[in-house]
Amino acid sequence: MEKKGMWLRLFASLFIFLTYSESLFSNDEIISYRERVRKMFQFSYEGYLNHAYPYDELQPLTCDGVDTWGSYSLTLIDALDTLAVMGNYTEFNRVSGLLLDTLDFDEDINVSVFETNIRVVGGLISAHLMSRDTGFQVSDNWPCEGPLLDLAEQAAKKILAAFDTKTGMPYGTVNLMYGVPKDETPVTCTAGVGTFIVEFGTLSRLTGNSIFENAAIKALEALWDRRSEIGLVGNHISVQSGKWTAIDGGIGAGIDSYFEYLVKGGLLLGNSRLLDMFHEYEKVIETFIKKDDWYMWVNMNKGTVTAPVFQSLEAFWPGLQSMVGKIDDAMKSLHNYYQVWQQLGFLPEFYNIIHSKVVDKRYGYPLRPELAESIMYLYRATKDPFLLRMGRDMLESIEKVAKTSCGYTSIKDVRTHKLDNRMESFFLSETTKYLYLLFDEDNKIHRTGGSGDVVQTNHGTCVVNAGGYIFNTEAHPIDIGALDCCKKQPAQDEIELAFKVFKNNKKRLHFLEQYANSDKHDSLSTVYNCSARPFHSRLSILGEMFEEEEIKIAKLPQNICEDSTVTVTQP
Repeated sequence: MEKKGMWLRLFASLFIFLTYSESLFSNDEIISYRERVRKMFQFSYEGYLNHAYPYDELQPLTCDGVDTWGSYSLTLIDALDTLAVMGNYTEFNRVSGLLLDTLDFDEDINVSVFETNIRVVGGLISAHLMSRDTGFQVSDNWPCEGPLLDLAEQAAKKILAAFDTKTGMPYGTVNLMYGVPKDETPVTCTAGVGTFIVEFGTLSRLTGNSIFENAAIKALEALWDRRSEIGLVGNHISVQSGKWTAIDGGIGAGIDSYFEYLVKGGLLLGNSRLLDMFHEYEKVIETFIKKDDWYMWVNMNKGTVTAPVFQSLEAFWPGLQSMVGKIDDAMKSLHNYYQVWQQLGFLPEFYNIIHSKVVDKRYGYPLRPELAESIMYLYRATKDPFLLRMGRDMLESIEKVAKTSCGYTSIKDVRTHKLDNRMESFFLSETTKYLYLLFDEDNKIHRTGGSGDVVQTNHGTCVVNAGGYIFNTEAHPIDIGALDCCKKQPAQDEIELAFKVFKNNKKRLHFLEQYANSDKHDSLSTVYNCSARPFHSRLSILGEMFEEEEIKIAKLPQNICEDSTVTVTQP
């Protein structure tokens, strides 16, 4: 046994040394990866413009276009704020003008309420908030007024009709001209009910029209009131009767962004009730859904496992955990998901955890962003260089397999790498944006309250561009500070008010830290010492993580961390 232990320790030390060495990147290498992501975006974007516009999406194998979610030229809307994030202000301004001239929401077409909200409303709000920095002509009362904001409000009003139900939970489909179709089913998924507070809350705070935020809150409360006796929700519900029609509970498809918006809506709007809701869900998720470092599907009433599968959509969860201080748990789950990527080159839609294989007929990868999302969030929180390696591997897999003559296309089968014929708009909105931000250390999105811009509105003075951006579930960033610009403020000396608002904005940036350190959440911690080795320095055997104390590994170089402590702040 002693000899076996010696070999295990030697193997562990070698594994750690090699992994750590391979994980380090020079600044020039990081910049080169950023530029490769930029080229990936630009190639796909130009492919859409040249071959698919004005249709919603590009079909990269046949190099033509197709309408998918409502004939909005959806890829153009979804990609707009990515242009700004990457600094292409000239094209941002051109496309903004084009959308103002061509978008029309008075059409006799049926659209998804959920998709219209996250992609169209969210995309237009984000573009509006970024427009000032791009040189786009904005009103003197920006961000409380503006043509892109007007478009977002028009779209939101069209889907608001879906919320006129007995429960306050919205239908899944509306007709842009006539409202909810007469034959529309009352059954919709949980995420389709609970994924509005970020966009609707922002819209209400900017326009002063509370109807949007109130509708979103009412829908969230309706879901909260319909939890099972053990505290879980199912994945489909009737918006008229309030009865669950599908009782599988989990963190993946049909539920995912409901949990996401409790956290993000709480942080964005300073609504502690939403954060408390998430904290209660977190407890029951840990009790019933989490198995080791995986999350399974269970019966919402009994908590028994119904499907031991990992869904690629669930890869958002580690990023969300990073926002509430659960860094170590997040890294363990992310490590499992990355192992699946290494095994197959991509994440399949469904992966059987028990048998370590793809679930039959669910073996596609539509260029989803969730893994890149979590990698970016956790890198901002930890600066662990192994996360850069993960991002690099994602980038290289997509470059090598998914590129066509006019864009990047979905993977039809991750086992054979057979290609599909679709480039979802979220590839340009989310996947490329998260990878770009992972490798773009100095992007203004990453600011943490140390600087900002003072803006004068009809309501007073506020500070924007100070950081603390909240991404909606389509990766459209919302500037937290902008939400303070459009509320009535008491008369005060302009300079004094500016400093007060700036101070309040910094407080909001630390809202998460205060929440995590409060008495009732004393299990969360926001400061992690470098004396604990980075996650990549732990030995992985068959997916199980062993701490350094358990295997007595050799010490790594003392300069492994740039700072003596790593403080987790709002990404």
